[in-house]
Amino acid sequence: MGKMKERVQAFVNNRWLVFVAAMWIQSCAGVGYVFGSISPVIKSSLNYNQRQLSKLGVAKDLGDSVGFLAGSLSEILPLWGALLVGALQNLIGYGWVWLIVCGRAPVLPLWAMCILIFVGNNGETYFNTASLVSCVQNFPRSRGPVVGILKGFAGLSGAILTQIYTMINFPDQAALIFMVAVGPALVVIALMFIIRPVGGHRQVRPSDGLNFTFIYSVCLLLAPYLMGVMLLEDLVDVSHTIVIIFTVILFFLILIPIAIPIKSSFCDEPGDPVEEPLLPKPEQQAAGKSKQDEVIFSEVEDEKPKDVDLLPASERHKRIAQLQAKLFQAAAEGAVRVKTRRGPRRGEDFTLMEALIKADLWLIFFSLLLGSGSGLTVIDNLGQMSQSLGYDNTHIFVSMISIWNFLGRVGGGYFSEIIVRDYAYPRPISMAVAQLVMAVGHVFFAMGWPGAMHIGTLLIGVGYGAHWAIVPAAASELFGLKKFGALYNFLTLANPAGSLVFSGVIASSIYDREAEKQARQHDISGSILSGMFSVDEPLKCEGSICFFLTSMIMSGFCIIAAVLSLILVYRTKTVYANIYGKSRT
Repeated sequence: MGKMKERVQAFVNNRWLVFVAAMWIQSCAGVGYVFGSISPVIKSSLNYNQRQLSKLGVAKDLGDSVGFLAGSLSEILPLWGALLVGALQNLIGYGWVWLIVCGRAPVLPLWAMCILIFVGNNGETYFNTASLVSCVQNFPRSRGPVVGILKGFAGLSGAILTQIYTMINFPDQAALIFMVAVGPALVVIALMFIIRPVGGHRQVRPSDGLNFTFIYSVCLLLAPYLMGVMLLEDLVDVSHTIVIIFTVILFFLILIPIAIPIKSSFCDEPGDPVEEPLLPKPEQQAAGKSKQDEVIFSEVEDEKPKDVDLLPASERHKRIAQLQAKLFQAAAEGAVRVKTRRGPRRGEDFTLMEALIKADLWLIFFSLLLGSGSGLTVIDNLGQMSQSLGYDNTHIFVSMISIWNFLGRVGGGYFSEIIVRDYAYPRPISMAVAQLVMAVGHVFFAMGWPGAMHIGTLLIGVGYGAHWAIVPAAASELFGLKKFGALYNFLTLANPAGSLVFSGVIASSIYDREAEKQARQHDISGSILSGMFSVDEPLKCEGSICFFLTSMIMSGFCIIAAVLSLILVYRTKTVYANIYGKSRT
């Protein structure tokens, strides 16, 4: 009996249980990705034009990205308290919107609707902050895979919620807003006491590599399964019974990772776990140096020839050691005056204020603004884009971009980890590749070729998703983990900033202008009476011309973002060589 009690306690405090619970929360937390499905019903029910709808989209993006309050409350409250606040915000914000759309509450002015959307979507920042903080602390040496998987499930939540909506078979589209309001709140409240740091750095076991492989396998099964289900339901008239079976299988794939903590707690023989360090070895070595050592190390960074970093690891370390020895001797003899360096170096712990004066942070921010902001513009306007090209069922494209977003996040974390671990090359190179992929995707949307919606959705979804696995890991490598929450929440402001300009100004203005042109042509060719009746109808644009110019502008912005990422790669080669090159020797 006592042994079973110990195993149950080990299960409750297992870091893999926290990780799996965080995956479940994230799988329903990305409610903003469903905005493309609920925006048409909001637009028609409240008689909004595209510019008004875009303002709601910007409010949604602001709510999704302004996480300073969530970060602050997470430091004051226990993580379950922060999760509870987020669940209440989600329920109140989207619940009120649902009441208005259904006519059960009075219609509010546009600014009030923006506040409701902001409050509802801002709950997601609490879910993200609590999940990332707890899991990064529990898995300090596996940041890339952990962040990629968690952010991947958040990106997949749009497809999951849409499939559940299809299974329940609600009589009207407004019910999707109700499900967005209630579903995530219930899941978060059920799991909020599990999400917490449990001293995971002291729970390292040899089976951890296999556990990550198992979760990656589940991810690779889950994404194509959902894709196949969505395409089948779109192309074939599937019975409701089959839809229920599909959804049950979906739940099974989402729940199966719980086998990892169950197996490690109840089936495996308890052994002596290995404790992994909370800081990488180079940082630990730097932390143990004297002040004079730190000064000399800074001087070495300034004095060493640029071609040293291009040498093999063993030769590079030999040359640096020789230079360091010469500087020690020269400093002792007074031959050189070693200058002290103010503030931390790249790779050490920065505060937000210290990082704000560094060019690297602003390169990441503006690259993210242009790349991720253009992708978010597509996500917010996907319903209107598909309708303009003659597609009636917009849900399929919302689900597809959610799936590709998921694979982009999981794949971005996995492949960028290979780049830094195996080659000691800067992680932002993978972000540049993702942005070039997105540039091609925007061209497909602009052309409106047959099948362009499917290909464009694939390229934009993968590229956009990769940003949110690469950027958090890169920021933690360049600016440290101590203030990771504040740095991460600052960088996420690039999302609404990009959406405000790209969607709220550029895309909406061009769409409404083209819609007005088509409306005038329709009035001229039709009767005066039909023109009179069309005045009260919301403007609607048809054809690839609606988003042609917008998509071409977005493609250009993605190319500029890739250039900024390559500049960051050039600037940080030395940092990554120092951090990961040492671990390879």
